Amino acid sequence: MLAILLIAFLVAGLAPLLHAPLGRRTGWVLALLPLGIFAYFLTFVPRVSQGEAVVHLTPWISSLQINLSFYLDGLSLLFALLISGIGALVLVYGGGYLEGDRYLGRFYLYILLFMASMLGLVLASNLITLFVFWELTSLTSYLLIGYKHQSEKARKAALQALLVTGIGGLALLAGLILLGFMAGTFELHELLAAPTPLQEHPAYLGALVLILVGAFTKSAQFPFHFWLPGAMAAPTPVSAYLHSATMVKAGVYLLARLAPAMGGTEVWLYAVAGFGLVTAFVGSYLALCYTDLKLMLAYTTVAALGTLTFLIGLGTPEAAKAMAVFLLAHALYKAALFMGAGSVEHGSGSRDVSQLAGLGPLMPLSFAAALLAAASMAGLPPLLGFIGKEVVYESVLHQAPSLLLVALVVAKVAVVAVALLVGLKPFVGSLRAPLGQKVHEVSASMWLPPLLLALLGLGFGLFPKPVEPLLVPAAGAVLGEAVAFYLALWHGLNLVLLLSLLTLLAGVLLYWLWERLGPALRVYERLFARLPERGYELSLEAMSALAAFQTRALQSGRMPRYLLLILSFTLLLVGSTLFLREGLVGRLDLAGFSVFEWALALLVLVGSLVVATTGSRLMAVAALGVVGYAVALIFLVYGAIDVAITQIAVETLTVILLVLVLRALPKGGLDVNPRGRWRDAALAVAFGALMTALVLGVTSLPFDTRLSEWFAEASYPLARGRNIVNVILVDFRALDTLGEILVLVTAAVGVYGLLRLRARRKERGGRV
Repeated sequence: MLAILLIAFLVAGLAPLLHAPLGRRTGWVLALLPLGIFAYFLTFVPRVSQGEAVVHLTPWISSLQINLSFYLDGLSLLFALLISGIGALVLVYGGGYLEGDRYLGRFYLYILLFMASMLGLVLASNLITLFVFWELTSLTSYLLIGYKHQSEKARKAALQALLVTGIGGLALLAGLILLGFMAGTFELHELLAAPTPLQEHPAYLGALVLILVGAFTKSAQFPFHFWLPGAMAAPTPVSAYLHSATMVKAGVYLLARLAPAMGGTEVWLYAVAGFGLVTAFVGSYLALCYTDLKLMLAYTTVAALGTLTFLIGLGTPEAAKAMAVFLLAHALYKAALFMGAGSVEHGSGSRDVSQLAGLGPLMPLSFAAALLAAASMAGLPPLLGFIGKEVVYESVLHQAPSLLLVALVVAKVAVVAVALLVGLKPFVGSLRAPLGQKVHEVSASMWLPPLLLALLGLGFGLFPKPVEPLLVPAAGAVLGEAVAFYLALWHGLNLVLLLSLLTLLAGVLLYWLWERLGPALRVYERLFARLPERGYELSLEAMSALAAFQTRALQSGRMPRYLLLILSFTLLLVGSTLFLREGLVGRLDLAGFSVFEWALALLVLVGSLVVATTGSRLMAVAALGVVGYAVALIFLVYGAIDVAITQIAVETLTVILLVLVLRALPKGGLDVNPRGRWRDAALAVAFGALMTALVLGVTSLPFDTRLSEWFAEASYPLARGRNIVNVILVDFRALDTLGEILVLVTAAVGVYGLLRLRARRKERGGRV
């Protein structure tokens, strides 16, 4: 599986280069990659359907328990097939939709990178590896949403999606690390194979909240749903891919994957099922508030994500079955409908449903695809969407309170109305299209992919048997135990069927009343769409204001202010921690001091007092040098000759540099007011006392000689050096030393650049 991902990333990098020679055929050729991946994963269906799970492990950073390990069971196999299968069709469709676009090669690069990242996410077994791919999907989706980078709207939407999912990602990282420590392993296949009773762990609630924040932001659960419709600024092929089987389903996948290990508690039930149901209700009726086909579909995606989350929260065998079936049905019809919306826009010049009608005779193939997909979304027989709706109702009817069933039915009524609006209204009646636009059928690369997906929805509805080996193990993975079920179109005349009929009739009535509900829908839209987005905007404004305030307060550009802040915070944080937790540790024994050491201490003290009281810059520099040389003599007294030499060299160089700098400064003394000088002196004394306390505390502990003994023994055999300090600097911590040198060189280059810039400004000023 690692090889598959590496190949996908490699082909993604080559895609822009292939676009030039292949031209219009690029999409068809590149589609062979996901098609091959789809065929590869299809070979695992027989093994996985028998309950077998496949694990591939490649060590990466084993010391931190981070491995490139991959886990293929029913759930990850279902997602992998959807990602690769729909990905192939999106590549073909994208080639037709964006034909002639100057950045088409870039589109192929981004979409393949995203596909590979998404595959890595659903296949990863290591929690940290999963997070890496999780963030890769955020980054690549940012590039895809901002594909039309000349548009401010696209850039804003891309940044919004990145910020919301990125903040959720940070919470998720903390949650996954907590989960790994709670379980004693970061490998999902180990965690799921022998589930530790995580629910009883003291950190369970904290880990659950963090993981839910990550999953909810990624899957646009209420109140984080506002970013998903904004992502409609992306080209339609991107919307089709992100909304059907990939980006927004990542959070759903994570919840389903962790359900066996973390589910089963009241917190899980109320949080996951509760947010899911609210999201399903809010999203379904928000879809009726717009006339843009893509926006309407986007909000039905929000509703579908809410339904899937709700089912995962219930955690029953019937709910797991419904989740797997509805996941497949939604992926097929939603990708087809988004592609259909793009075809309508291409063929008629608009995707505003209020301006479109009668397109069916002129776009018969696009109409057929949209009609079948919309019928599946509405839950009409004999499509797979009908079976999906039936099993969803069945799972709620048997396990949840009646009120939840009523709420779900009411939400589905709105979905039926939206299905009629997007799949029927633009194509029937008298022809209506933007003035001057010649309506025409789109190219084969644009009508074939949605038609194939719609036909698959019809075929799996009529003959669901072929998908059972895929859906049964997927439901078992969500539940954490083996399940058995079969799918059928006809379940007899029962309450579930009556609820389906009631939903359809109410949906048709809502469709008929849609235009009359305008004022009420506008109020609903302000409450549930604009208000959460306004909250996001206010939080950004507050963050910007805070950043501006702290910049004014901290980034003054004056070195004394920086030193004051750094030393004050160090005193506050380190000092309070030391004295509150440990108190004064160690003892200063002055009895053994020699006369020479007392003399050196007195020299340091006098030098420091001169620095604090003198009004001459040169005198201050000289006094600082006296302090430094006295410290070097202390090193010498205690036998650290190399350290003493280093100290003397540093002090000499410092004094020379400071004197050279003083020559460039205006003549005069130190411009420091007396109050500030005594404040600085007091701070310096306090900081010195803190450092003394720290040194006394450290030296009072038993000295561990293992490291020094190892260096002494290993320096010559391993590095052929007898000077241990030198060997440590240039061999054992060579990379650290190299990094320090690079920092100094970078700083020196920066200073040189600033000096050159200043000189050039002077020259320009002279010419003016």
